[in-house]
Amino acid sequence: MNKKIFITLMALMMSVVTYAQFEKGKFYANANVSGMNLSYTGGEKWKFDFGSKLGYMVEDSWLATAQVDLSCRDNDTSSLSVGAGIRYYVEQNGLYVGASANFRRLSFEGNSQSDFMPSVQIGYTYFLSKTVTIEPEFYYNQSLKDHKNLSEVGIRVGIGIYLDEF
Repeated sequence: MNKKIFITLMALMMSVVTYAQFEKGKFYANANVSGMNLSYTGGEKWKFDFGSKLGYMVEDSWLATAQVDLSCRDNDTSSLSVGAGIRYYVEQNGLYVGASANFRRLSFEGNSQSDFMPSVQIGYTYFLSKTVTIEPEFYYNQSLKDHKNLSEVGIRVGIGIYLDEF
């Protein structure tokens, strides 16, 4: 009985790994949401972010991305950020680490300010089919302008698509 369970588990793992084809030349598109803000101050009651990424595999396991994010908060604060990043897939198993640089324009109470925000991410790519994925991710955005109130730690969940041709 144990041999049957082992063979079944191995077959399941192999089917997941065969989808994890992070090869040079693939295109990537992602839409994601984040509303699970773990802010330093705890002053925000709610936050909703919507983002999108486009990317290209520049080498096996290396994805270059461009991204746009829109954020809304409970205190009539909103922001729009654009950025670029790089992602590395660890051992073709779906686990990845990433880094990006974002320019953010923050609007609040009729005022606005700009901020440059480096970011790091760690996540997992789970293939639902050969091209469609679900990607949960932890991230940290470091504000260079007001690190105490604008830096963020959070959880993001996205749906990704990996294509051979665009």
